[in-house]
Amino acid sequence: MRIIDRLNSEGIHISFEVFPPKTDTGFESVLRATDEMAKLSPSYMSVTYGAGGGTSKNTVKIASHIQHDLGVPALAHLTCYSSTKEMVADVVKQLKENGIENILALRGDIPKDVDFPLPNQYRHASELIEDIRSQGDFCIGAACYPEGHPEAAHKKEDIRHLKEKVDQGVDFLTTQMFFDNNYFYNFLYRIREQGITVPVIPGIMPMTNGRQIKRSCEMSGAELPARFRAIADYFGDNPAAMMQAGIAYATDQIIDLIANDIRNIHVYSMNKPEVAAAIVRNLSDIIA
Repeated sequence: MRIIDRLNSEGIHISFEVFPPKTDTGFESVLRATDEMAKLSPSYMSVTYGAGGGTSKNTVKIASHIQHDLGVPALAHLTCYSSTKEMVADVVKQLKENGIENILALRGDIPKDVDFPLPNQYRHASELIEDIRSQGDFCIGAACYPEGHPEAAHKKEDIRHLKEKVDQGVDFLTTQMFFDNNYFYNFLYRIREQGITVPVIPGIMPMTNGRQIKRSCEMSGAELPARFRAIADYFGDNPAAMMQAGIAYATDQIIDLIANDIRNIHVYSMNKPEVAAAIVRNLSDIIA
């Protein structure tokens, strides 16, 4: 199923993200986590591509398992930084052969002191999107940043670049994590004013341990509201309490989004089926 069709259908749609193992020895554990999350009946599951391409070889394999063995629509990630143009063509060919018709096209985070782009790489996600569109009838998603891309000079510039991506043939957008829903509502207002009308899926990250909070915020540029900082400060040294508090905070965000008529929500579940299951339990009557 094309994800855009699912997003435009009736009801509330919750999706989850998984990432391939860093080494082949972790493949079976990732499959087990994926199988457990699939039992929660997500609208779709996305599979990341991996920084530097180190885990990318398993993206198609896991996406195929999700779609064909588990019966859940799969969304495969592709990134500019991790791929040469030849690699993209090869992955797209594999996706076609495996019946995967949904791709999330990303530039990817560029490590410091790395030459980018090389002559055979895409500079921007818009170039990757254009190339994917030329290679088949895919449903293509892209990323967006409610608080502004960390590298953009200002939010107007960020939205201008986002419009360029959408104009290349993007069907839907998924946001970077955020912890204050007001950023998302304001972002929706601003992009709609600029003619970006595709569905925008808020990406919610349940923060379940102290180390994850610091690292994730440094990478994404997301601001931690005072309310969440107090939670992290108080519970951060107690792993069980921090997990429960992080799940509760993410659930509260999702409930607020649904109450404001947001019907499609993506959970960055970090290969943790217990976290995904707890959120679904908390929403059992809300999304029924």
